[in-house]
Amino acid sequence: MSFVKLTKISSKGQITLPKAVRDLLQTDMVRIVVEDSEIRIEPAQEVGGSLKQYAKRYVPLEEAREKAWEQVIRDKYSRR
Repeated sequence: MSFVKLTKISSKGQITLPKAVRDLLQTDMVRIVVEDSEIRIEPAQEVGGSLKQYAKRYVPLEEAREKAWEQVIRDKYSRR
């Protein structure tokens, strides 16, 4: 597929990617690459999705916070 599309840069420096381009990217995250006089927009893996491989299981924030504080207290008082 090949096409040229003219788009306006807003006062905030934003552009709207045509739907056909968004469909080709298949992601909501893009990487902007500038090399010499060429600018490319490439699909990028979402940050959250790239980190999920390190998570063993989902833990709600409150539960994680409580466990962290329990560990801090254990560490503090076990040294005495």
